[in-house]
Amino acid sequence: MDEQQLRLHGKVALVTGASRGIGRGIARRLGRDGALVAVHYATSAEGAHETVALIEKDGGRAFPVGAELSAHGAAERLFAELEAVLRERTGEGSLDILVNNAAVPGPYGDPQDVTEADFDACYEVNARAPFFLAQRALGVLREGGRIINISSGITRSAQPDKIAYAISKAAVDQLTLHLAKHLGPRGITVNSVAPGRVDNGGPMFSNPAAVERMAQMSVFGRVGQPADIADVVAFLASDDARWITGSFIDATGGTLL
Repeated sequence: MDEQQLRLHGKVALVTGASRGIGRGIARRLGRDGALVAVHYATSAEGAHETVALIEKDGGRAFPVGAELSAHGAAERLFAELEAVLRERTGEGSLDILVNNAAVPGPYGDPQDVTEADFDACYEVNARAPFFLAQRALGVLREGGRIINISSGITRSAQPDKIAYAISKAAVDQLTLHLAKHLGPRGITVNSVAPGRVDNGGPMFSNPAAVERMAQMSVFGRVGQPADIADVVAFLASDDARWITGSFIDATGGTLL
């Protein structure tokens, strides 16, 4: 396909948590659509380089950037590296698309058993980091840019054993809502995408019985694949979604019905 026909030709995207799973799927799809993709990782440099290699194999362009998002000052360090690489590759440090995907699963168990340390560890990555990454991005996001926050279907259902994770993802939906109104005058859209059970390569997806149980949660009778979420994100990143902002996109495969 001619470069000019690619929907995201000339755009620059940052995808956090892109060394595997949903983040890798999103990064690959944005790369195929023509964006130059910054592949963020926290600890798996090897995984990030694998994602970059897959994007390049697809004919796209990408590079890795590392930062442990639970640490204070992580957003500043990540963007300092990002902007330095972008200036080398493009001559400027501007960004068009930020995908806040990185997350940790959080503590599972009864609400009375959640410790402050466990709660903080979950909230730091899942809620605080997306806020400060978005805040830091505001100075470099071009007019008409995109912020896409990966939420979760758990914010619309009651699962007491996952309460800390649910609270952290609900905060992401509030980030979406308020930033959408704040950034509207710049033509920047902000939306949440909520996956359900998606095969992220974790151990449970190697267990056929567990996969079958999760599959039955969807009206389609299967677990989601990273591409199912990546395709939704790619739409929101494109000009086709210019009139959608502040929205919660249910991408759970009908799990919430």
